[in-house]
This record gives sequence, structure tokens and C-alpha cells, in this order.
Amino acid sequence: MATAYEKFNLHTTPEKFYIEACDDGSNDVLSIDRVSTEMILTVRKDIPPHAVTRPICGIMGTIRLVAGTYLIVITKKKKVGDLLGHAVWKAMDFDVISYKKTVLHLTDNQMQDNKAFLSMINSVLLTDGFYFATDYDLTHTLQRLANTSPEFQEMSLLERADQRFVWNGHLLREFMPQPELHRFAYPVVHGFIIMKSCCINGKIFDWNIISRRSCFRAGVRYYVRGIDSEGHAANFVETEQIVQYSGGKASFVQTRGSIPFYWSQRPNLKYKPKPQISKTIDHLDGFQRHFDSQIIIYGKQVILNLIDQKGSEKQLEQAFDKMVSSLGNGMVKYIAFDFHKECSRMRWHRLQILVDMVTEMQDEYGYFLVDVDGNVLVQQEGMFRSNCMDCLDRTNVIQSLLARRSLQSQLERLGVLHMGQRIEDQADFEKIYKNAWADNANACAKQYAGTGALKTDFTRTGKRTQWGLVMDGWNSMIRYYKNNFSDGFRQDSIDLFLGNYAIDEADMTTPLHETKDWKFLTLPIIMVVAFSMCIICLLMAGKTAVDSLVNSTLNPNKGMEFV
Repeated sequence: MATAYEKFNLHTTPEKFYIEACDDGSNDVLSIDRVSTEMILTVRKDIPPHAVTRPICGIMGTIRLVAGTYLIVITKKKKVGDLLGHAVWKAMDFDVISYKKTVLHLTDNQMQDNKAFLSMINSVLLTDGFYFATDYDLTHTLQRLANTSPEFQEMSLLERADQRFVWNGHLLREFMPQPELHRFAYPVVHGFIIMKSCCINGKIFDWNIISRRSCFRAGVRYYVRGIDSEGHAANFVETEQIVQYSGGKASFVQTRGSIPFYWSQRPNLKYKPKPQISKTIDHLDGFQRHFDSQIIIYGKQVILNLIDQKGSEKQLEQAFDKMVSSLGNGMVKYIAFDFHKECSRMRWHRLQILVDMVTEMQDEYGYFLVDVDGNVLVQQEGMFRSNCMDCLDRTNVIQSLLARRSLQSQLERLGVLHMGQRIEDQADFEKIYKNAWADNANACAKQYAGTGALKTDFTRTGKRTQWGLVMDGWNSMIRYYKNNFSDGFRQDSIDLFLGNYAIDEADMTTPLHETKDWKFLTLPIIMVVAFSMCIICLLMAGKTAVDSLVNSTLNPNKGMEFV
């Protein structure tokens, strides 16, 4: 595999950017003309001595805004750990640098528009969870990498990457046609990665979680639901759990994604807007496209639908069930499990009902396992595709339970666990395991819903707590505000970053100048006033009233139901 460079210096002159590869033995320099935007490969001696120099960690790519083209670079990184001997990095800070030396050529309106678009790009870059590696392909699972051709192995990271998970794919469009420049850039994934060195029975092994968020139909909670015409599901995340011990390695992969037909749930100031199923589109065509691609990539599919089977969610569950039946594909199985009903009144032990239901299928599908000599012993032949409404809180709880069951078998086969030992009884590792899966839930939730995940007290401790209910209420309130008043900006920012909306310098008009309805401007003010009045009432209320409110908040039988 043609690896990418790891260390760079950025040399800036009024006419050009010179990006120098600083790896040992390298003399390559990427020269970017700030006027023509041409990119060529040159050498170190061509860098002018008067250039302003600073170190950078990598190149995200370029993007065109109203003022012209901008170069996006990674300025700070943190090492997450090593995967199969390859360093994995988290991008911590970025810089967006204009090719143009001035914006005096813009009108006042254009300057304001450019400033707004820049703030959109920065808002995406500030969303936590961008990862990369310079000599390893993070976009593929271990099993996909093991089943590749020699030709694939010779490709650069940019050429061989799974485009579903390359979040800077649009930014690298100028690099792709020039193979000689591929060592200066690498695919950046968005999601969550954690790498832990663990010990059981005195045996040290590496345990990792990699969640890859798809850039197809990407967006935020209420603005992106269902699928698009190509069958791409909203909030689709591929989560791979990897364990390495004494040269052997194993992985278990699960997916999550929005209910894969055409439906929406636009924010309307209600706590839970009613889902709307489209009545004008052929659902089965997109539904089939989705599962055809899933079967090609992952094999057999088991759908774990965790939404309510009553109330506003009931119509979605019924439609999903009917569509699977209409599909008539023996490779797709459907299991509906009403999470909220089964686990109401703190009966979280009832999750074992679902685990027991899928035990036989999980044993049949297996996991990927390679021995110390590199021989593939077992391949994962099927996939659990979990969903709730948001594919966040309920979904993560179930995925962590299935992943633990798979890990139990993997650690036994790798020789870490003795026969009869259970992961749950290994106190130190169990704490690491639960916290890592809770962190995974928080990362996925912040990227899609704008807050940390709900129900993470169960994931971290194995039981539901009163404090967990209070924190879920707090996060739900923050989600409500963000979903109704700030997620439109977040959605526009993601669309701009991924190239779903392109800016034309010659076009003097932008959507930023569309007149907003008066209600859009006044409702946030009303919400702030109403919230302030609630706080004042609480502060001025008598002891009995405050006690009643606290008791009702902590009463598990009257708590909110969360998605």
C-alpha cells in the first residue's frame, strides 16, 4: 500500500502554498498556486527562502466559498493508539486558509455571506470525532481488508477507501485525479474510536471500538430521516469491535441506521413531532436498494427494530414489518422489540429476552477471526442492523450487549478467558468495557442529536439509576432546544462541507438572503422568556411545590420516554 506522508511544513508566500513532506528521506513538496489553484509536485529547493513557515499535521482538502478557494489543514492531532502496529490519530484543531490575499473584491453582502459560510465550515470541523491514519485504511473492517486483491493492496489510501466513510471526500476532489499527490492527503473518518490495553488472567490484549459514520445522507436528528433514492439511510454507522492478543485478532461488526423507507419528522415545537410516512413515493424501490447493498457488503441481515409498537411510532413499526414481508428476501429477517414497553418500570433485565431471541442467529453468523499465522479461521457471515427512532440511545444499549456476547467467545478462542469464566466477572475489564460503549453512545449522539446519549447510566453501570433519569431529562431538554432552533444551521453546515450544496462565485445570490418568517425570529425569544418564567416560579415556589416537582421528576413510573 502506498502510505501517506505523516509530517508536513506549510510554507506560505503571496503567490503560492508550499506543503513540504518532512518524513525521513522525502524531498517532495506540494505546490499550490493561489491564483490559478493549480497543484503540482515539486522539490524542496523550489521553496522561496522568504516564505512564512509553520508545521501542520495534515491536509483535509480544499473548498470553494464566495471569496474563492480555501485550504483546510489539520494543525493539531492526538494519538488514539495503535491498530495492528499502525498509529491512529484524532484531529484536534484545524485552520481554514484563503487562497485570496484580500476580500476587497467582494461586496458587503458577499463578505457577510462568505463569513457565514466560513462559520458553517468551522462548525463542522469543531464537531468532535475526526480520525485518520497515514499507513492504515480506517474506512474498512478487518474482514473487508482480508478479502482484497493484490491490486487493491497496491492502491493509495485515497483510491482504496470506502467512500461511505470518507468525510473529506468532497474536499479532496482536486487531489483524486492526480495520483502523484495522493501521499499528501488521506481519508478522514467521522465517528468514534477508542483503543484500550486490557488485562485478564495476567494476559494483556488490545481491545478497540471503531464507529464509522456514513457521509451519505448525513445530517442532524429531525432534518434527516429515512433513506434517499439511492437507498442510503440517515445516521448510518458501522461499528466494529476489535480484539488482538498474541498475534491473533478478531472483530465483530454491527450497523445502525434510520428506518429505511421514506419518512420524515420535521421539528414543529412539539417535544416529539409526529412521524410522517410519504404517500407519493415508491418505498419498496429504495428499501430494496438499501438491503441489496447491505447484503453485498455484509451478508445476511437481522433487523432489530426497537421502536414503540404503540403511539406515534406504531405506524413506522407496522410499515417496516410489511415492507420486509413485501421484499420477500430470505437473507433479511425482521425482529420487533418494543424497548420502552419491555424495560418500563426499570425492568432492564428484560433486555435479555431480545439477546436470547437472537442467540442462535448470532452463533450462526459468527465473527471474523485470524490466528497468529495470519490464517482466517472464521468469517462473519451476517449482520445485526439495529434501529430505534434516532438510532442512538436504545440502539447503543443493544449493540453493547451483542458485542459483549461476541467478545466472550472471541476471548475464549484466543486463550485469554478460561472455560467457564465470564466477562461480567472481570471487574476491571468490565468497567473499561461499559465506559467505552457509553462513550461511543455519547459521541454518536452529539454528532446527530447535538447532546450526549440517554440511558448511558445503564451502559456504564449495568443498571438504571435515578440520577440517570435526571440527566436524561436535562439532555432531552437541550435536544429539544437545539432540534427546534439551531439544527437548521448544523444541517446546512454539513451539506456545505460534504458538497451537497456548492457555492458558485459567479452567482450573486445565496440562500442566506431568503426572508425568514416572523415566527422563526420570535419563537426563540418566546422560549427564552417562558423558560425564565419557569425558573422564577421554581425559585419563588414554596417548599411543598418544590418537593412535589422533585418527586415527580425522580418517579420512574412517570418519567419521560426517550428515543
